[in-house]
Amino acid sequence: MKILLVYPRYPDTYWSFRHALPFIGKKAVFPPLGLLTVAAMLPTNWEMRLVDLNVDRLSDRDLMWADYAFISAMTVQRESAKEVLDRCRTLGVKTVGGGPLFTTCHDEFPDVTHLVLGEAEVTLPRFLEDLEKQTPQRLYLPAGRPDISFTPLPRWELIDRRQYASMNIQYSRGCPFDCEFCDITQLFGREPRTKAADQVIAELEALYNVGWRGGVFFVDDNFIGDRQKLKSDVLPAMISWMKERGYPFFFYTEVSINLADDHILMELMVAAGFREVFVGIESPEEESHRETGKIQNCNRDLVESVKRIHRAGLQVQGGFIVGFDTDTPAIFEKQLRFIQESGIVTAMVGILMVLRGTKLHHRLSREGRLLSGSSGNNTDIFLNYIPLMNPRVLVSGYQRLVRTIYSPDYFYARLMTFLKEYRPSGPSQWGMLHQRDIRAFFRSIWFLGFMGKERLHYWKVFLWSLLRKPQLLPLAITMAIYGFHFRTVADRICSSPDGGVDAEGAAAMQN
Repeated sequence: MKILLVYPRYPDTYWSFRHALPFIGKKAVFPPLGLLTVAAMLPTNWEMRLVDLNVDRLSDRDLMWADYAFISAMTVQRESAKEVLDRCRTLGVKTVGGGPLFTTCHDEFPDVTHLVLGEAEVTLPRFLEDLEKQTPQRLYLPAGRPDISFTPLPRWELIDRRQYASMNIQYSRGCPFDCEFCDITQLFGREPRTKAADQVIAELEALYNVGWRGGVFFVDDNFIGDRQKLKSDVLPAMISWMKERGYPFFFYTEVSINLADDHILMELMVAAGFREVFVGIESPEEESHRETGKIQNCNRDLVESVKRIHRAGLQVQGGFIVGFDTDTPAIFEKQLRFIQESGIVTAMVGILMVLRGTKLHHRLSREGRLLSGSSGNNTDIFLNYIPLMNPRVLVSGYQRLVRTIYSPDYFYARLMTFLKEYRPSGPSQWGMLHQRDIRAFFRSIWFLGFMGKERLHYWKVFLWSLLRKPQLLPLAITMAIYGFHFRTVADRICSSPDGGVDAEGAAAMQN
């Protein structure tokens, strides 16, 4: 068999970092970990090639070479996935679709030859067995949750690592929490399933042996789902390995806010090399958390929780949502005050999305408030539901909020708040600089320090860091580059009066 693994293109979003990547000479943030892992599950005598449309072009010659095109995508890659499928159909190439997009929306893709849904460890072997017998079915539905301690190492040799800003690995699947708007528990369940410590070390060793040095993202939706195992087993093993290898990596991941309650866990994560954690803050309003079942955010001082994580040596990246049923027009000012006070420099704010399979989708469907499917892009101004707030007020308030938090005045003030609060420990970032970082430094001086409209703010932060906390200067420059990317995306979001949303239609249905 000749298998072409195809990863569709991401649109321009906050998390694409498309406007920051040129500073370090990279084309994409992460490689397609799912496809690299699936490749390791296929017969070893099959020929395999991988085309990531975020770094490469997909030619007709590539497609014609293949017996099958394996396509995996998330919801946000829907349009690119459809384009790939259209080309495959035109050229007569058989396709196999998997991953979150096809798992949750498989009825929207009648042209896919075979749909292998859910987690590949469960469904892919059944497909391969039928294929061997020349009796492959069109639809393979998941049955149960796999033990991921048997998941093989990704096939890193299939990619050009030089094209990516960071590598990625997975330690766990599932989340103990069940927020109404989130589809993670639908995809992976509420019981965290984890890999063994020696398995995690083997994955780190594999990346080390192929020559990678730098950032590694743990893609877990909630890395701390099983806190006891992390503290007693996994993190001590990582600390020992990192020390033995001379600290070749730094890590970042996604966690819930209750990380702030566990000082020992934070201490171990920092010692293991973790620098950043993404936290779903969502809203400063307690009522919104109760509405959505986000119990981990209730009954706590969220600003103090963020600052506690910062003081432990971990930078918080925050996700925020407007458009909950309990939100009033006052929410935009409240979000702004919270984001500034907390010092969350990387604050991703989006209008509520209604994803298929979530409790929110089921509820709004019963209430007759669904308008369409979701794009999966957190920064799309596209209402796929009828909000209780006036749609025009919601859209204009969101645009105003996004424009404000990434304006130079507010962004750099927030960056200063963070730098003053942040207490890093572990190896100095100066000792982990690469050639790409030096290149980014000089490009930032030119594009932001001399050419950018934020140049006065840039130099103020530059000089303050250099004189007060010189160990944080590389981080300050990195965050300034991030700010340029976020501001560019924010300008796009706010470029049209209605942001592309069908506010008229939503308002009509609301009335």
